Amino acid sequence: MSLQDDFNAVRRNLDELTRAVDRLEQDISRQSPAGPAAARPPGPAMVTIPDTPYDSTLWTDSDDEGLGARDRRAP
Repeated sequence: MSLQDDFNAVRRNLDELTRAVDRLEQDISRQSPAGPAAARPPGPAMVTIPDTPYDSTLWTDSDDEGLGARDRRAP
């Protein structure tokens, strides 16, 4: 398969997925008396995460994931 054939196959699959999600949303809205919002399970409200940097003192005793501790060299 050429790159263009792969791209076309992905586009077709994405279009099919979009149609399936639309059908699913319509089915849910027909089954639920109050619409899709009432079909959501109860849970915590959405939390906004600020864009400000975290306090660097939170990370003083942590290891860099995949790199080992700060005072040692990776193998």
